[in-house]
Amino acid sequence: MNKRIQQAYDSRPRKWVFELVIALIVLALIVWSATAVETSGTTQSGAVIAMNILAGIFQPDTSLLFNLTTQGVPYLLLETICIAFLGTVVGAIISIPLAFLSASNLTPKPVAFVGRILIMAVRTVPAMVYGLMFVRVTGPGAFAGLLTMSLCSVGMVSKMYIEAIEDLDTHVLESLDAAGCTTWQKIRYGVLPQLMPNFASTAIYRFDINLRDATVLGLVGAGGIGAPLIFAMNSYRWNEAGAILAGLIVLVLIVEWISTKIRVKLARG
Repeated sequence: MNKRIQQAYDSRPRKWVFELVIALIVLALIVWSATAVETSGTTQSGAVIAMNILAGIFQPDTSLLFNLTTQGVPYLLLETICIAFLGTVVGAIISIPLAFLSASNLTPKPVAFVGRILIMAVRTVPAMVYGLMFVRVTGPGAFAGLLTMSLCSVGMVSKMYIEAIEDLDTHVLESLDAAGCTTWQKIRYGVLPQLMPNFASTAIYRFDINLRDATVLGLVGAGGIGAPLIFAMNSYRWNEAGAILAGLIVLVLIVEWISTKIRVKLARG
């Protein structure tokens, strides 16, 4: 027995040559890629600017941080939250019928295919492009950010909704059908109880993403706190930029903590 084991071990495939060749190829690709990195833009002034940014973050402008007018950080954060929240709600509502039409276990294959192509097309375009488009259509402001967040939410939320619908336990529906339940009763007692926790968890997760995206959309004039942040940084007003970033960090941490608690509650029941 030991002799056969030793013979099998000695005749094992020798993969070290193949692994060595793969490692050399990867190393060569890394070295070749490093040749394209340019460091000519790195100057001493760049390091000074980085230190000024850090100093502004740790020494924020408290007059702006606690300013309750429309120019203050609390109002800008509230506007950002509203853009993200309403965008998530509108996107989640639009995604429900679109997801049911694109679920292959509920609709004919051609209809589901067309629905998935539409969702894929929506997800292909970046949020910044949508923001620029809606700013051109509606003008700068929070409404452009709302439309952008809604359309961006449809792409991701619809995909997650489809997966939840296709994972439905059909045995429950068969049992309700055998009991003589109507279509509405099957939806009420067989479909919705299975889908609502997944739908709510997906919407909350998308709200977290939209809250961060809404900040970036402000850079293109779509409302929120992004525009004042970039204006402060372009004007080298690092204390104001630090105040805005401090408020944004606190907001993201609070929303993250609350959304995590809600998702855990939905998952565990």
